[in-house]
Amino acid sequence: MKLDFFYKSIALFLAAMFFVGDRCLKILALVRFDSEPWPLLGSWLTFDFTPNYNIAFSLPLGGTWLLWLTGFIIIGLMAFIVYLFWRRQSDMKFAWPLIFLLLGSVSNFIDRLQLSYVVDYLSGRYFSVFNLADVMITGSVIWILILSYSLGKKR
Repeated sequence: MKLDFFYKSIALFLAAMFFVGDRCLKILALVRFDSEPWPLLGSWLTFDFTPNYNIAFSLPLGGTWLLWLTGFIIIGLMAFIVYLFWRRQSDMKFAWPLIFLLLGSVSNFIDRLQLSYVVDYLSGRYFSVFNLADVMITGSVIWILILSYSLGKKR
């Protein structure tokens, strides 16, 4: 029982650290929005503020009402799913990526509520502009797919 609490605490702490890190980097990007990009990995990856008015992967869909509605639905459903998995010891392996998914979604949703856009600050040379919350969301989905695949293989 104590070990279970320890693992849950570590998962929450790590997810919270990523969430706080993303929020801090977004503030830094907003403070220096008109400055030159900072090279992180040469020209391959730079720190540069870019407002994202669209939905996931900058798809040009929606309007303010759609973004708010989908945001509330997604976050509500994710909170409920995390609660269900958190209660059951056997489903703990799914709770961890769901916590990261939830906090990444909340971080981007806070931006939408406050600014009407998401603050992106990592710019890939041959990729898109993204933020740490996007990494949390994408990584969580990959993590969940791998877990689901491995469970399906065991049957």
